[in-house]
Amino acid sequence: MAEDIDYEALPSNAGLAVNMLAGALAGISEHAVMFPIDSIKTRMQVFATSPVAVYSGVGNAFTRISSTEGMRALWRGVSSVILGAGPAHAVHFGTLEAVKELAGGNEAGNQWVATSLAGACATIAADAFMNPFDVVKQRMQVHKSEFRSVWACAHTVYRSEGLGAFYVSYPTTLAITIPFNAIQFTVYEHIKKFANPRNEYSPQTHIMAGGIAGAVAAAVTTPLDVAKTMLQTRGTATEADIRNVKGMFDALGVIWARDGIRGFGRGLTPRVLTIMPSSALCWMSYEFFKAAIRSD
Repeated sequence: MAEDIDYEALPSNAGLAVNMLAGALAGISEHAVMFPIDSIKTRMQVFATSPVAVYSGVGNAFTRISSTEGMRALWRGVSSVILGAGPAHAVHFGTLEAVKELAGGNEAGNQWVATSLAGACATIAADAFMNPFDVVKQRMQVHKSEFRSVWACAHTVYRSEGLGAFYVSYPTTLAITIPFNAIQFTVYEHIKKFANPRNEYSPQTHIMAGGIAGAVAAAVTTPLDVAKTMLQTRGTATEADIRNVKGMFDALGVIWARDGIRGFGRGLTPRVLTIMPSSALCWMSYEFFKAAIRSD
């Protein structure tokens, strides 16, 4: 009977496909819903010289962008995320579950090493796919972006800066996402097991655990996210020090020189506001789609 099936038990002949499909659907849901806040985060992290592009907070940024550029500006670049998020999350969750199973993370007890390893490994392949889409997204999000099309943006970046522009931030992305996913997945699993010891399908538990896990991971990794934004938007800058950053340590040095310790917290609030609910939505959607697909 259906109620006797453990909703997290993977059928041997369909486990990977189920997890990849659930991850793809969850990823698209997550990024699309929270995209306007992500746009504000990008704007706040860019070291702009124009006072018009300097924002004092999330509310200030939302009001000024929507009143001067229109609400549509907050959604600019969302198509790039949608194109990349589905496949990237499919790869992520497929790898996540495969490594978790191989490392013994599904066995009884607190398997924190296995779950941390699974979270770290899952992002390596996914980020290799997603990084170019993220570069295009941020180029379209910046103040006075000339791009209205993903393809036009990608073509222009490739023509003017070469293929390397799409991957100059990849090492920094991994430096963010490996600890981010390890932290997020570990916190999520701990909270889920504590709040739902019977391992039943519980949307409330998945939302709570996912939101807390995402907030913690987001806060810890924000300084590197500021560096990543600088690398991904360097082609839009007019200042030589920003345009010439070659990697993570160059970017961190410029941030320190320009803004001191405060610079590493740029965009912290919108980053947490974006990732906390999106992580909650992502994990809830993921667990829902897993349960729904298996019940068919």
